Amino acid sequence: MSSSNNQINALKMLIKLHSDSKPKFLEITKELNVSRKTILKYLNNLRKNEIINNFTININPNIQPNIKFVIMEIKTNPKEPQLIADLLKIHQLKMLDGILGEFSLLALFIFRDSSEFTSILPKIDNIMASSYFKKYQILETIKVFKTNGMDLTNSNIGENKEIDGIDNTILSILQNDQGSKLISTYEIASMMKKQYNLDVSQSTIYNRIKILERTGVILNYALNFDAKKIGFKGKYIVRIKPKDPSKYDILALNLVKKKEITDLFRIGEQYGLLAIVRVKEIENYGTFIKGLYESEEIEDTFTNYVLDERISYSNFAIFS
Repeated sequence: MSSSNNQINALKMLIKLHSDSKPKFLEITKELNVSRKTILKYLNNLRKNEIINNFTININPNIQPNIKFVIMEIKTNPKEPQLIADLLKIHQLKMLDGILGEFSLLALFIFRDSSEFTSILPKIDNIMASSYFKKYQILETIKVFKTNGMDLTNSNIGENKEIDGIDNTILSILQNDQGSKLISTYEIASMMKKQYNLDVSQSTIYNRIKILERTGVILNYALNFDAKKIGFKGKYIVRIKPKDPSKYDILALNLVKKKEITDLFRIGEQYGLLAIVRVKEIENYGTFIKGLYESEEIEDTFTNYVLDERISYSNFAIFS
């Protein structure tokens, strides 16, 4: 970017591209009072500087069958890059962070359902069997309270919504195959024909997407970005232990309100809440953690500092 004004406008554009339905560039140009050509220039500059990656969607995990989030902690060392290379071949791997602590990597997998997780687990086990330490543990999530800044506690949108194979394919394409520009229904139809041998019309795809939006299966449209390059310098994995184990849901209702918590999971551990926390400055984390302890509901926390993001799982709503 050539000036601070351009940077500010580019950030405003990223915020506008984070929307409940497919972003409309005409509306964005009017709201930002810039031309379509300028919008495209901002996007090109952001791609050139590797600030943004691809367009995507966030999917409500409450659909039926339930999407399965699985967190994995791995102990490794710098002398076995093949382990990371093998993990990266698993397309369900959405986040891979280098962390400080007993384990050196933390991974987040998102599976279509439990059966897909069961089918992929032996592959993960085989990869880990060839590692130096052979030390890893899998944390299955019991409940997702927040994902990429989307609060799932205040409504039942998408809950118990059953989707079929065609819906699943459309969702997969929208989440994983959009690339650096918004994909059209024509392109989705073409991909479904060539890659999945499914002959579905553009109108059917359009109508299904609208239903998926309206029922809350599609939570939002967004752009994956490099959080550090837009000013979020600190990322932390925080485990939280409540004083009263019967009040996990009550505690979660308060935690999801904190803008710094972009993701919040209930896991089957003593520290039964796991949060992904983003702060703009490292010193902001001290303020954040002190604020947590002001709650009488929290007994203890355990923090891992994220050293680097091998796979960035970042399309949360940008906050000040």
